[in-house]
Amino acid sequence: MKKICAVLIFVLLSTLLVSAGQKEYGKKITLKDKTKISVILNNPDKFLNKKVLVEGTILAVCDKRGCWMEISSDKEAQKIKIKVKDGEIVFPMTGIGKKALVEGEVQKISITKDDAIKQAKHEAEERKTKFDPSSITGPVTYYQIKGLGAVITE
Repeated sequence: MKKICAVLIFVLLSTLLVSAGQKEYGKKITLKDKTKISVILNNPDKFLNKKVLVEGTILAVCDKRGCWMEISSDKEAQKIKIKVKDGEIVFPMTGIGKKALVEGEVQKISITKDDAIKQAKHEAEERKTKFDPSSITGPVTYYQIKGLGAVITE
Protein backbone atom coordinates (compact mmCIF):
# COMPACT_ATOMS: atom_id res chain seq x y z
CA MET A 1 0.00 0.00 0.00
CA LYS A 2 2.84 2.40 0.86
CA LYS A 3 4.47 1.70 -2.52
CA ILE A 4 1.23 2.50 -4.36
CA CYS A 5 0.82 5.76 -2.42
CA ALA A 6 4.44 6.71 -3.10
CA VAL A 7 4.01 6.04 -6.83
CA LEU A 8 0.78 8.05 -6.95
CA ILE A 9 2.39 10.98 -5.13
CA PHE A 10 5.38 10.86 -7.48
CA VAL A 11 3.12 10.85 -10.57
CA LEU A 12 1.03 13.72 -9.18
CA LEU A 13 4.07 15.85 -8.32
CA SER A 14 5.67 15.15 -11.71
CA THR A 15 2.48 16.22 -13.47
CA LEU A 16 2.28 19.40 -11.40
CA LEU A 17 5.91 20.28 -12.09
CA VAL A 18 5.50 19.78 -15.84
CA SER A 19 2.31 21.86 -16.04
CA ALA A 20 3.40 24.49 -13.48
CA GLY A 21 5.13 26.48 -16.21
CA GLN A 22 2.01 26.66 -18.38
CA LYS A 23 -1.36 28.33 -18.08
CA GLU A 24 -4.42 27.48 -20.17
CA TYR A 25 -6.87 30.06 -21.49
CA GLY A 26 -10.28 29.37 -23.02
CA LYS A 27 -11.17 25.94 -24.32
CA LYS A 28 -8.84 22.97 -24.10
CA ILE A 29 -6.65 22.53 -27.18
CA THR A 30 -7.78 19.54 -29.24
CA LEU A 31 -5.54 19.67 -32.33
CA LYS A 32 -2.22 17.84 -32.30
CA ASP A 33 -0.55 19.09 -35.50
CA LYS A 34 0.77 22.65 -35.64
CA THR A 35 0.49 24.81 -38.75
CA LYS A 36 3.26 27.32 -39.35
CA ILE A 37 2.01 30.90 -39.34
CA SER A 38 4.03 31.59 -42.50
CA VAL A 39 2.14 28.81 -44.30
CA ILE A 40 -1.18 30.36 -43.27
CA LEU A 41 -0.12 33.87 -44.32
CA ASN A 42 1.27 32.66 -47.66
CA ASN A 43 -2.06 31.05 -48.62
CA PRO A 44 -4.69 32.30 -46.15
CA ASP A 45 -7.76 31.45 -48.22
CA LYS A 46 -6.80 27.76 -48.01
CA PHE A 47 -7.24 27.95 -44.23
CA LEU A 48 -10.25 30.29 -44.14
CA ASN A 49 -12.77 29.27 -41.43
CA LYS A 50 -10.68 26.20 -40.60
CA LYS A 51 -9.37 25.35 -37.16
CA VAL A 52 -5.58 25.56 -36.83
CA LEU A 53 -2.98 25.18 -34.09
CA VAL A 54 -0.21 27.79 -34.20
CA GLU A 55 2.76 28.60 -32.01
CA GLY A 56 4.83 31.74 -31.54
CA THR A 57 6.21 34.29 -29.15
CA ILE A 58 3.74 36.85 -27.82
CA LEU A 59 4.67 40.26 -29.22
CA ALA A 60 1.77 42.37 -27.93
CA VAL A 61 -1.40 42.07 -25.86
CA CYS A 62 -4.41 44.38 -25.62
CA ASP A 63 -3.76 46.34 -22.45
CA LYS A 64 -7.41 47.37 -22.05
CA ARG A 65 -9.23 44.03 -21.96
CA GLY A 66 -6.72 41.35 -22.99
CA CYS A 67 -9.00 40.57 -25.95
CA TRP A 68 -6.21 40.10 -28.48
CA MET A 69 -2.58 39.22 -28.74
CA GLU A 70 -0.12 39.17 -31.59
CA ILE A 71 2.28 36.27 -31.94
CA SER A 72 5.38 35.98 -34.05
CA SER A 73 5.59 33.80 -37.10
CA ASP A 74 8.26 31.25 -37.84
CA LYS A 75 9.45 33.76 -40.48
CA GLU A 76 11.03 37.06 -39.47
CA ALA A 77 8.85 40.20 -39.66
CA GLN A 78 5.61 38.16 -39.83
CA LYS A 79 2.98 38.00 -37.11
CA ILE A 80 -0.67 37.16 -36.70
CA LYS A 81 -3.32 38.54 -34.39
CA ILE A 82 -5.32 36.24 -32.13
CA LYS A 83 -8.68 37.91 -31.38
CA VAL A 84 -11.42 36.88 -28.95
CA LYS A 85 -14.66 38.47 -27.81
CA ASP A 86 -14.11 40.89 -24.95
CA GLY A 87 -14.16 38.93 -21.70
CA GLU A 88 -14.36 35.52 -23.37
CA ILE A 89 -10.64 34.97 -22.80
CA VAL A 90 -8.36 37.51 -21.15
CA PHE A 91 -4.78 37.25 -22.37
CA PRO A 92 -2.31 38.53 -19.74
CA MET A 93 0.02 41.47 -20.36
CA THR A 94 2.65 39.41 -18.54
CA GLY A 95 2.57 37.03 -21.51
CA ILE A 96 4.61 39.36 -23.72
CA GLY A 97 7.84 37.60 -24.63
CA LYS A 98 6.52 34.15 -23.69
CA LYS A 99 5.58 31.27 -25.99
CA ALA A 100 1.94 30.71 -26.88
CA LEU A 101 0.26 27.70 -28.41
CA VAL A 102 -3.11 28.77 -29.83
CA GLU A 103 -6.02 26.92 -31.37
CA GLY A 104 -8.54 28.90 -33.38
CA GLU A 105 -10.24 29.57 -36.68
CA VAL A 106 -8.65 31.60 -39.47
CA GLN A 107 -10.78 34.63 -40.37
CA LYS A 108 -10.67 37.09 -43.24
CA ILE A 109 -11.47 40.67 -42.23
CA SER A 110 -12.32 43.23 -44.93
CA ILE A 111 -13.01 46.80 -43.85
CA THR A 112 -13.61 50.12 -45.57
CA LYS A 113 -11.00 52.87 -45.67
CA ASP A 114 -12.87 54.85 -42.98
CA ASP A 115 -13.12 51.82 -40.69
CA ALA A 116 -9.46 51.00 -41.31
CA ILE A 117 -8.50 54.53 -40.22
CA LYS A 118 -10.66 54.24 -37.08
CA GLN A 119 -9.17 50.85 -36.24
CA ALA A 120 -5.57 51.95 -36.84
CA LYS A 121 -6.14 55.09 -34.75
CA HIS A 122 -7.60 52.99 -31.92
CA GLU A 123 -4.69 50.53 -32.04
CA ALA A 124 -2.16 53.39 -32.05
CA GLU A 125 -3.85 54.84 -28.95
CA GLU A 126 -3.70 51.44 -27.24
CA ARG A 127 -0.02 51.07 -28.06
CA LYS A 128 0.70 54.72 -27.29
CA THR A 129 2.21 55.26 -30.75
CA LYS A 130 1.67 57.89 -33.41
CA PHE A 131 -0.69 57.29 -36.32
CA ASP A 132 -0.86 59.09 -39.65
CA PRO A 133 -4.33 58.70 -41.25
CA SER A 134 -2.81 59.30 -44.70
CA SER A 135 -0.99 55.96 -44.34
CA ILE A 136 -4.35 54.25 -45.03
CA THR A 137 -5.04 54.66 -48.74
CA GLY A 138 -8.03 52.38 -49.28
CA PRO A 139 -10.03 49.44 -48.00
CA VAL A 140 -8.03 46.89 -46.00
CA THR A 141 -8.19 43.11 -45.88
CA TYR A 142 -6.27 41.12 -43.30
CA TYR A 143 -6.32 37.71 -41.68
CA GLN A 144 -6.46 36.84 -38.01
CA ILE A 145 -7.26 33.87 -35.84
CA LYS A 146 -10.42 33.75 -33.75
CA GLY A 147 -8.91 32.32 -30.59
CA LEU A 148 -10.67 29.35 -29.00
CA GLY A 149 -7.99 28.15 -26.61
CA ALA A 150 -4.40 28.90 -25.72
CA VAL A 151 -1.55 27.67 -23.58
CA ILE A 152 1.03 30.24 -22.51
CA THR A 153 4.35 29.07 -21.12
CA GLU A 154 4.94 30.95 -17.87
